[in-house]
Amino acid sequence: MTQANTLWAADALLPDGWARDVALAWDAQGRLTQVRAGVGPLPGQVRATGPLIPGMPNLHSHAFQRGFCGLTEYRAQAADSFWSWRDLMYRCASRIGPAEVEAIATWLYIEMLEAGYTSVCEFHYLHHDPQGRPYAPLPEMAMAILRAAERTGMGLTLLPVLYQTGGFGAAAPNDGQRRFLHDTAAMLRLLDTLKPFCDAQGARLGLAPHSLRAVPPATLTDVLAGLDALDATAPIHIHIAEQTKEVEDCIAWSGLPPVRWLLENAPVGPRWCLVHATHMTPDETLDAARTGAVAGLCPTTEANLGDGLFDMAHWRQGGGRWGVGSDSHATVNAAEELQWLEYGLRLTTRQRNVMAEAAQPHVATAMTLAAVAGGAQASSRPVAGLAPGEQADLVELDPLHVALAGLPARDMLSAHVFGSHRTSALRNVWVAGRKRVHEGLHPLRDSAAADFLNVRRNLVTNA
Repeated sequence: MTQANTLWAADALLPDGWARDVALAWDAQGRLTQVRAGVGPLPGQVRATGPLIPGMPNLHSHAFQRGFCGLTEYRAQAADSFWSWRDLMYRCASRIGPAEVEAIATWLYIEMLEAGYTSVCEFHYLHHDPQGRPYAPLPEMAMAILRAAERTGMGLTLLPVLYQTGGFGAAAPNDGQRRFLHDTAAMLRLLDTLKPFCDAQGARLGLAPHSLRAVPPATLTDVLAGLDALDATAPIHIHIAEQTKEVEDCIAWSGLPPVRWLLENAPVGPRWCLVHATHMTPDETLDAARTGAVAGLCPTTEANLGDGLFDMAHWRQGGGRWGVGSDSHATVNAAEELQWLEYGLRLTTRQRNVMAEAAQPHVATAMTLAAVAGGAQASSRPVAGLAPGEQADLVELDPLHVALAGLPARDMLSAHVFGSHRTSALRNVWVAGRKRVHEGLHPLRDSAAADFLNVRRNLVTNA
């Protein structure tokens, strides 16, 4: 073990709470081998200047959508909704190819790292060219995502999306969806092709049946069987019950709301991430929570799209796990997702510190630990916090930031989540023991920003 593979912090947030005088060590693969509290620093050992918290897994991302943030914020019809936004998104997506995806994802992952995310679940459904024809080679768009993650140092769970129909009852897809489509055999070939690339990079490969409206029942059964044959532990993510129209359409098709249909017709369990799950009955919420699945919550996107608010009270009552994602990337800030989640609950309950727990009365501490644990489960990667065997994904709070300066460690985290006003209160970020953000900045920031701006300029010019 080299001195470079160790770090000492006066304060660190461990899975069971805050600890003082913590020494961390990791191996050449970036796995923590030692996390000891109550010990002094070794002579010459690198010392963190601010408190250490675990890196946050981002459990839901559509990277390409960062390219048109701000371009859909106008009223296009009498009453705008998720569905009208989706039409605008399809239009923007039609102008994005592999080079554009790589540039957007590279910049986005730098933004994520600088904002405290150290891994991402990429719900990747932009597969083919604008006419719906496969690229040669077939996984070209997915490889662009892999290259962006490798270049920036972002941990990755790659989730190729299966999309076949335009609505419940095997409705035909529309022209805007033709870039997303795969038959079942083609999706399984794509997974088989991607697996060695993911393994070589240390990325995790899973599958995302897009939604019940996009994947017919027989297909869902067949593709899950094919995934199990490839990797019986691979994560499974699905959009579910995001919009009331989706719920109404599912009931009209099957007689059941989507979450209930899924629970009765699929092997939902700890491998699953139910993304959004916004509109559930209390009984659905309790039953889904008890499966061990993770709820994938994206508060800023859900607010941006007018989705609604998640039933956290019944989810917690059922012992459910949850994590956060930035989805369409209207906001790229791990702390802000936690803030919005808590504030939504405050508005609906007319109470404060709703997400605090008996063992963790400081709400930012409780939420951070819960979101890291749930995000790690949904990522199916060893990123569950500062403990031996987990990856050395570390985030150092900036003790000189005006919102944090002079506060105790747990209050610094509270100020980071609830008082830093969209400015980064982070100083350094390590992924698998490698420092990827130094003094708040990623080394590729300037060049990646220039590439991203060129892509966005072309999107605007060709709109």
